[in-house]
Amino acid sequence: MKKIFITFILSIPLLNGQFSYPAEDFLGGGIGYSPMYIKLDSIPGASFLSNIGLDPNKFDDPITVHGGEGFAHVTGRWRIGGYAGMGGSSVSTIPEVMIFIDQNGNDSLDANETSKMYTDELNPSIKAKFTFLLGAASVEYVMPLLQDLELSSGALLGLGRVGMALEQQSANPKWKQIFSNVYGTQSNDTLFYGVSANEYDNPDIRPGSVSGVLKDVSAAFFNFQPYVAVKWQFLERLGLRISVGFNKGTVRAGSWKLNGRSQILDSPSSALSGVTFRTMLYIGL
Repeated sequence: MKKIFITFILSIPLLNGQFSYPAEDFLGGGIGYSPMYIKLDSIPGASFLSNIGLDPNKFDDPITVHGGEGFAHVTGRWRIGGYAGMGGSSVSTIPEVMIFIDQNGNDSLDANETSKMYTDELNPSIKAKFTFLLGAASVEYVMPLLQDLELSSGALLGLGRVGMALEQQSANPKWKQIFSNVYGTQSNDTLFYGVSANEYDNPDIRPGSVSGVLKDVSAAFFNFQPYVAVKWQFLERLGLRISVGFNKGTVRAGSWKLNGRSQILDSPSSALSGVTFRTMLYIGL
């Protein structure tokens, strides 16, 4: 299906002889708001969310990317432009909590262990947010249908970035606590960390109790998106443009990073492929 779609895109310029409007009519350009709706074949990392009680099927499908787009004619029937946008979707839950006495320390509730349901109001919340950012240049070939109606074929080529943020909160955070050091007491350039007498010779420095934990994995990728577009100039300086295409991007294995710093060497290759639908209400010619 993808090969047929790309072949169709590349063959459209061969239909040039079917249209007789002069090339000198293609002047000017335009700019406007252009949301993109992308139906990804899969969301990277979503299959692991069930391990923390989240349902990945609750992500928006398609995902909305809010952005802006501009275009300008350069020569003849060739047009260049650019697109930049960002969007995403999130899922969250507040699980029920079972408290038990872990007698053997295996972090699992065994048949002989005492347990009860947690009934207080401080149940932890879990949230996952997927983000998609794209910045790309466009090149396309324009063919007139009617005086104010055009058909064009082209492609977006640029860089994108995707991320999956996992946030787990055990209580409502307070402003003052956010700026406190979770490892101890800070005095100038020195951190004072208290330990027991048994740990003094070989301490294991760990953070104290915190109200929440945030982990973010993200990666950059090269993006290619062939498309077909229809442009309708319904007013003298106002028009509508609709594009349908297929997005193709791949995050290479080992290129994912944790919190934007630490590279995750065993991270898998992830495809960001899917049908796209883009609309644009523009000001221009």
